[in-house]
Amino acid sequence: MIRPLACLLLAAVVLGGAAADARESLGLYGGWGAFRDPLVPRCYAIAMAEPNARARDYQPYVAIGTWPRRSSRSQVHFRLSRRLASGRPVTLRIADRRIVLTAGEADAWPRNDTDNAAIVAAMRSARTMTVSARDARGRTFADSWALPGAASAMDAALIACARLR
Repeated sequence: MIRPLACLLLAAVVLGGAAADARESLGLYGGWGAFRDPLVPRCYAIAMAEPNARARDYQPYVAIGTWPRRSSRSQVHFRLSRRLASGRPVTLRIADRRIVLTAGEADAWPRNDTDNAAIVAAMRSARTMTVSARDARGRTFADSWALPGAASAMDAALIACARLR
């Protein structure tokens, strides 16, 4: 289980820098945190991946962000635990769906708005989600997230950003 303090620390490390002083915690919901950064402005829900004993190049997390000035809502972003193999598929398994993601060096996103909306909707009722891929050394790996608390954290972020327009 992800500890709430770990979620706060992750947000500080991942999204840190000078803007960290301006970031406001909106609450902790299960293993999920919700934050608002009025300087950007942006709001997001974030969670670390479930711990496992496998080697990691990065601390994996998922963030669902909203940028009101860009009219961008509930955008899903995965930071994966390993550097990805180029040109290989990255797949999200959530509920009874498999969704192929667009990937960069160690990051993945939905391919389009339809997939993004499907992921956010599924996160509201599923218990877990898992992203699987091959790393740069050709090894298969998977990062998983517990979803209890995700819907509340996403809602808190959306409501907070409604006030930043």
